[in-house]
Amino acid sequence: MPVLNRIADFAPDMAAWRRHLHQHPELGFDCHQTAAFVAERLREFGVDELYEGIARTGIVAIINGQAPGPTIGLRADMDALPMDETTGAEWASTVPGRMHGCGHDGHTTMLLGAARYLAETRNFAGRVALIFQPAEEDGGGGDAMVQEGIMDRFDIARVFALHNNPGQPEGTFQTRPGPIMAAVDRFDIHIKGRGGHGALPHLTADPVVAAVAVVQAIQTITSRNHHALEDLVVSVTQIHTGSADNVVPDTAWICGTVRTFAPHVRDMVRRRMTQICDGAGMAHEVEILLDYQQGYPATVNDAEQTEFAAEIAREIAGEARVDAEAGREMGAEDFSYMLNARPGCYLFLGQGEGPGVHNPGYDFNDAVSPVGASFFARLVERGQPLHPEDG
Repeated sequence: MPVLNRIADFAPDMAAWRRHLHQHPELGFDCHQTAAFVAERLREFGVDELYEGIARTGIVAIINGQAPGPTIGLRADMDALPMDETTGAEWASTVPGRMHGCGHDGHTTMLLGAARYLAETRNFAGRVALIFQPAEEDGGGGDAMVQEGIMDRFDIARVFALHNNPGQPEGTFQTRPGPIMAAVDRFDIHIKGRGGHGALPHLTADPVVAAVAVVQAIQTITSRNHHALEDLVVSVTQIHTGSADNVVPDTAWICGTVRTFAPHVRDMVRRRMTQICDGAGMAHEVEILLDYQQGYPATVNDAEQTEFAAEIAREIAGEARVDAEAGREMGAEDFSYMLNARPGCYLFLGQGEGPGVHNPGYDFNDAVSPVGASFFARLVERGQPLHPEDG
């Protein structure tokens, strides 16, 4: 079964919704205009229940089927990124310093398309909970919605989400059972030395030399402290210090990211980083403070729900266009919190060639919106089918 005919009929509407959202990006939890637009569309579609203001700007909408049954959750993220856009598209961002550089405008549109279809047809039992989430990029909106009780409040039994995937053929699907995206942590290392004249370094406690030593030692965590077959990324991404060529500064600051899948690897990195900072502080006679912040956990797909989702993807895209054993990614995703709360599956949807996500030249491919909407709709219809006696 390809794209559902009814969803194909309103593909132009979906493109218009998406481009409107693209022009008006919002960040973090402050998705007020976006949430208002989503709520207005959902009311037009005739959803049965609409709950706004969850995790500040999140929305859950309920559509009832034609018979009793469980509730399936479908999630889309709504927030944009703090970056300037260079696409030159007619629908480019109208807000300087903000753009939908990760395709969340498209994710929201695909779920709206599914909502419109499901509200019209209701060819399923039970209920569907449509989850529109803020703050995926920064802030953990998924965690906030779970903490506010959406899984229990709406009796959600399982949950699914899609993310666009530039570089993969348009309309293909990629997923895998088990871990699919990494846990993400951030580290900030603050070094306090004793500044002075660059010509008199013996009178200083140089934070620059200490910073260099720390950065070099951190690189050995991946190469010397963990098993080579376990995925791990430790990246130093910022070093800030100094103001002049003849001044030894008082302070230095190092920042970076850690990506892991296994909890014991995550713990090892934190332990080793603490030891490195303590040792470098003593060796260079400076004070070093490590601020290690655990972020999103690994995104782990339930095996049974992944098999089911892959079956639906094959119905939509065809057997050869679904990779159900795709490689896992070192990026992170706060849908992980929802998968920790309920079994489910996270999938990627290929959108063809072009700039990757988080690139100023990126734009969501509107041609795949009907594909994603059809996938969501068939998840509900096949996952919660009506029996003949239900009409």
